[in-house]
Amino acid sequence: MSDSAIAALNSLLRGTSIDDHEEALKLANSAIKAAKGNPADLTTARHTRVVALVKLDRFDDALRAIAEGGAALDKTCVMEKAYALYKTGELEAAEQLLETTGINTRGMKHLAAQVAYRAEKFDKAAELYQEMAENVEDAMYGEENDLRINILATYSQLEMQGKGWAVSEEHKKLSRDELEVFETAYNAACGSIAQGDFAKAAFLFKRARDLCEASEDLSEEDKKAELAPIIVQQAYVATKLGNLEEAARFHEEVVLSDISDASTRAIAQSNALILKSESNPYMAQRLADTLPVVTGNDRLFEEQATIFRRNKYIIELQAQKFAGVKSKTAKILSKEAEPTISSSKCDLGALNAAAASELQTGKTALRRILPLLETRPTDVGLLLTVIQLYIQLQNPAQALNLLEAFFKRLEAATASENNADVRFAPGLVALAVALYRQQGRHSAVRSELAKAASHWQSKQKAASSGDSLLREAGIELLRSTHPSDLSTAGEAFTHLVAAQPDDRTATAGLIASFATSDFAKVQPYLGALSPVEKLTAGVDVSALLDAGVAALPVVSHQQQQGKKRAREDDGETTGEQQKQQQQAAKKQRRKRKLPKNYDPAKQPDPERWLPLRDRSSYRPKGRKGKKRAQEATQGGYVKGDEETLELAGGAGSLKVEKANPAGSGGGGGGGGGAKKKKKGKK
Repeated sequence: MSDSAIAALNSLLRGTSIDDHEEALKLANSAIKAAKGNPADLTTARHTRVVALVKLDRFDDALRAIAEGGAALDKTCVMEKAYALYKTGELEAAEQLLETTGINTRGMKHLAAQVAYRAEKFDKAAELYQEMAENVEDAMYGEENDLRINILATYSQLEMQGKGWAVSEEHKKLSRDELEVFETAYNAACGSIAQGDFAKAAFLFKRARDLCEASEDLSEEDKKAELAPIIVQQAYVATKLGNLEEAARFHEEVVLSDISDASTRAIAQSNALILKSESNPYMAQRLADTLPVVTGNDRLFEEQATIFRRNKYIIELQAQKFAGVKSKTAKILSKEAEPTISSSKCDLGALNAAAASELQTGKTALRRILPLLETRPTDVGLLLTVIQLYIQLQNPAQALNLLEAFFKRLEAATASENNADVRFAPGLVALAVALYRQQGRHSAVRSELAKAASHWQSKQKAASSGDSLLREAGIELLRSTHPSDLSTAGEAFTHLVAAQPDDRTATAGLIASFATSDFAKVQPYLGALSPVEKLTAGVDVSALLDAGVAALPVVSHQQQQGKKRAREDDGETTGEQQKQQQQAAKKQRRKRKLPKNYDPAKQPDPERWLPLRDRSSYRPKGRKGKKRAQEATQGGYVKGDEETLELAGGAGSLKVEKANPAGSGGGGGGGGGAKKKKKGKK
């Protein structure tokens, strides 16, 4: 019995291909029972069982079988164990196993690249795939196409992480052959989404869908499985482009049961929920809670999980659940005290501030958020929220003070590469430059850009996330006439040219920086620029000189006021200037408005400017009114009893009105008591 089981297993293994993995597993189990006395046959049977379990996607059972086999089987089944760990989501264990064993075969490189990709170490995965693409000597038939598909997928993920600088322009270009395969077209479309080019992504997704539907190599079931993620992405792109009706039509085409990948299914459900635009926040929250939680190897990438989490917290904020959002976000932020510019952490900082302020804005929000900044001084998301509030309150000076204080804290902290990268992050440097420019502090702009350029030049990598900052810093420093600024700009452009020799902007900047100071550095790059004759071909220079070039000088308000005073003090203007001033005065003169009943033939009343009572036509009403009008003074002298007072020293006399004696005089005051009669009793 034992010999027959082992013989049957050996006969199966001698076959050119094995399609019935259930039969292989059955024979391997029988051989293990029969070969307990023969170590060689037992090892072969156990190895066969592990391979069959992996082929049947029973990865947990495969790991248990390897553990039962001991150290001997552990050495024999390195690839199978690493793959099973990868499929069960134990990426760190799989990566450690591969590094310990050594990635020395092409199959091991493929597996190591897959593990790195799923662990979101896309730069390492791209390096492994590129190494295999360049070494085609031991490549298998058809492997080149699979490598190109995986390389494009890796480049798309690098773009999503904001590491597009790690992908050369040459590798970003698509060949005509790559547009003839739906997988490469799909991955290229995902890269366009990462770059924000949704129109191009829509075209590439349509191309991928047409190629998939027309493929003759896929069965109908396989087509459904491949088309599902393409349609989900089409719906997303249509939503981003504002074509909501088209997006709804795409979602209607999606059949969730056709999607085998759990993460893709969750994304499709979430996007469909958002497209419904539920106006009731409490109902939206209940619907969001029904979305499935994806775990294991099918879990979402960090970028996708961040969006899911952000949407969830925003819905909770709309449902007035401020305390819950505040406590959840604060708990996550407390786990990482180091400053970071990660979008996931910055979003949490902003959401925590929104919960603390209860969605208030202006000064009310600042009073509630500023105490949080004292407890979390390195929270970039919270810092940017406070700066935004100050800018909305028209107080950019205070915003700049906060940003400068944050920079000083990072510079004074223990020297670390992470702190320095956050200090000179392109986004934060750009914010500082914008605030400096708003205040007219151009020297501070150049100083900030020079320090940032110096930091990113010190990086060992040929390309880094600071390349865009180096380019802008070099262009800004070229506007200065100071030799040190021009030297810093030249160093920045030299770094860029070394990283990307085909960058024409960097080459031109390098030439402009050293043209007047070090011509020897410039000379090797002169041939890379277009000759002046080619650029000016077809331009009539004489006609341009004859016509003149109109250029309006940009002057400040103080300069304009100074020029205006100088012209007033001078008082001398040419005839042409006087003519222009007269024309301007005519243009500015407003047309007079006339009364509706105006008659040009009728002479206007010459007394129209006098008060009504001073006109000769004025007639007061009634007899008493006439007498009162005669006595009315309107500021004139009031006649009454007078007396003459002699001035001291014989200086003359002065007539004054005689004062009423106490207790006399009528009126509404309190001095007319003598004339009043007591009321008698009736």
